[in-house]
Amino acid sequence: MQKYADYIKRIEIDSLWSGKKHIVWELNPRVNILSGINGVGKSTILNKVVRGLAAGGEFPSHMLKGVKLDVEPQDARWIRYDLIRSLDSNLTQALSEGEGILRQSIPTFGNGGFSLLDVQLYNLQRKYLDYQVNIGNRIIASLQQGDTEGAQKLSMRKSRFQDIVDELFTDTGKKIVRTENEIRFTQIGELLMPYQLSSGEKQMLAILLTVLVEDDQPYVLFMDEPEVSLHIEWQKRLIDLCIELNPNVQIILTTHSPAVVMNGWIDAVTEVSDIEVKNEN
Repeated sequence: MQKYADYIKRIEIDSLWSGKKHIVWELNPRVNILSGINGVGKSTILNKVVRGLAAGGEFPSHMLKGVKLDVEPQDARWIRYDLIRSLDSNLTQALSEGEGILRQSIPTFGNGGFSLLDVQLYNLQRKYLDYQVNIGNRIIASLQQGDTEGAQKLSMRKSRFQDIVDELFTDTGKKIVRTENEIRFTQIGELLMPYQLSSGEKQMLAILLTVLVEDDQPYVLFMDEPEVSLHIEWQKRLIDLCIELNPNVQIILTTHSPAVVMNGWIDAVTEVSDIEVKNEN
């Protein structure tokens, strides 16, 4: 059986920027924020790590494409992870699975009215359904064992997620439909699908769903400038909301926004210049 790492302890990258720099970044098990001016390589560092993981690297047993990760526990072979980017572009990249169904179900698909965030939300909807089935089965098992309190606790995380989204969207009058298994909204009596939300609403919903459906399992959430399209008040709450929905998540993100660190996360910020080691050769 594959043994997954709980979190990443250190990231090392050899020969970044044509061999001029070596990166060594010691990580916290909870929150890690990479900052720096445009062009210093924040996204490049994040992308190299994620590409290594996507290629099926077994860490920390060997180097893959110049990237080495030290993980905890040390004998773990695989890392559970997700990547969030600001996906507000049109369909210029390869789409994930579900594209065919979306072509049939959304009339504006391919006509400039459909973004990669819509594809991401579609795929998250399916994970959300699986999450609810798993929670439901555990609730039934708890009730059969007479553990009413345990059953109530199991349902609290989903309810809290719904409450958070309603609170964030309150100024526009949008509310999650609690009787639906899939994510649907009402607004002044009208039923709305996730693809009808604003870009900022989609971005926040995608982040919160990504965290929720991991179902309290330890995993790593990479976020590349997640503040894009988000209101400043949402930026301030972003990290805290992610941790509330999954206390076992390790967050590794890049940002230009001071608001993201305002709620007590300034000590989690690392400048790119602080993790650069010049190669002597």
